[in-house]
Amino acid sequence: MTKKSLMERLNGGENVLCGQGYLFEMERRGYLQAGAFVPEVVLEHPEVVEQLHREFVRAGSDVVLAFTYYGHREKLRLIGKEDLLEPLNREALKIAKKVAKGTDCLVAGNICNTNIYDTNDTKSHDEVRGIFEEQVGWAAEEGVDYILAETIGHIGEARIALDVCKKHHLPIVLTLATHRDGMMRDGPSAPEACKILSGEGAEVVGFNCIRGPATMLPLLQKAVEICPKGTHLAGVPVPYRTTPDHPTFQSIEDHDICCPEKIPVGSSFPTALDPFICTRYEMADFTEKCVEMGVHYIGVCCGAGPHHVRSMAEALGRKPEASRYSPDMSKHFALGDDALLKDYNTNVKDKL
Repeated sequence: MTKKSLMERLNGGENVLCGQGYLFEMERRGYLQAGAFVPEVVLEHPEVVEQLHREFVRAGSDVVLAFTYYGHREKLRLIGKEDLLEPLNREALKIAKKVAKGTDCLVAGNICNTNIYDTNDTKSHDEVRGIFEEQVGWAAEEGVDYILAETIGHIGEARIALDVCKKHHLPIVLTLATHRDGMMRDGPSAPEACKILSGEGAEVVGFNCIRGPATMLPLLQKAVEICPKGTHLAGVPVPYRTTPDHPTFQSIEDHDICCPEKIPVGSSFPTALDPFICTRYEMADFTEKCVEMGVHYIGVCCGAGPHHVRSMAEALGRKPEASRYSPDMSKHFALGDDALLKDYNTNVKDKL
């Protein structure tokens, strides 16, 4: 199957939908440990990774993203398993390619924040470059279509990722993560960083993770306003109800929980966010607003489920395979209005 490249799609005015967020979903399913969040599941249960990829594709994702987020050397060093570094990355890339084969889906390699970048420590810059060189090199050898560099909090680290991808002749989708102040940790505002990085050659720039739809949209709008016309922008929020007072999912506070003493770090993030999850309709609304403002690389990050991806695909006017089972409440025994339903049940819907 001949498929269009990422840039052919975006330059042609198409929307590209990327379903991701494997880290949280694997943790919820019991295949990954919260804390270090290292994706050992790739080697321990590759069939589970393959199945989740297939669920996202079936729901409408245009991209199969290799599950190498936090699969870099520093993270594996943290859990004493550096020897698994290359096997984990190679296996994740092979799984992604297997799922994409025979479809129109793009395959993306994945690099992310290293958590060791220090603006004032040039040694850390070299270490970061080494981490990116390893992962991008393996991705290039496995024949990915592009690299997604995500959850980057320093513009300096983003520049290293961009430079490494250029050397390997791979397009990059460079998505930044900002904390409460909306600034990069080493200087410019997040929208200004998008403008800078696009000017330095990043094919797609934007934001991912950390912020939910409500608090990512203002950053996207600002980026649209200040970036030159024709800049390809990306919006990939977490599906959580962040607010101006709590703009990141790390800052969300739950004042109604019965047992705050049981939460490991005294914060809803990352394992007690359940009450704040966005509905599929909120993610569809985010998708529509992105398209309206000219953002055409759209996705959903940590916390996502296939139902979110499906609603986002449907908001783009598509009917993926999973749309066969999109809700049809007309058939609900009490809430529906189908002529075959019994009045005995539908008459009590206001009492449910």
